[in-house]
Amino acid sequence: VQLQASGGGLVQAGGSLRLSCAASGGTFSIYGMGWFRQAPGKEREFVAGVRRTFGTYYANFVKGRFTISRDNAKKTVYLQMNSLKPEDTAVYYCATTPRVETADEDEYDYWGQGTLVTVSS
Repeated sequence: VQLQASGGGLVQAGGSLRLSCAASGGTFSIYGMGWFRQAPGKEREFVAGVRRTFGTYYANFVKGRFTISRDNAKKTVYLQMNSLKPEDTAVYYCATTPRVETADEDEYDYWGQGTLVTVSS
């Protein structure tokens, strides 16, 4: 499975961005999908996940602001990010997992290349 993330950019605090992650190869619908992020000088952290059954789950720090969704026909997972804060600045990665639900990056196997989100104050 190859993953291509896009949609990052520069936005002011309080603004919105929508990230996309398009998959090719493999059977997209059988995978759980997740978004992670890595800020400069910090470890990569879980942001949001969507089960193959479309249920969603989030890290506490993005609840109410970010929404993850998937479109199996387009083999794409999205991350709608609203009310962005400067601390959301990071490279955002999408990844696949065979697990029903997990926030552990070691349980994700295929990764996209990342897309940079920069939030200015």
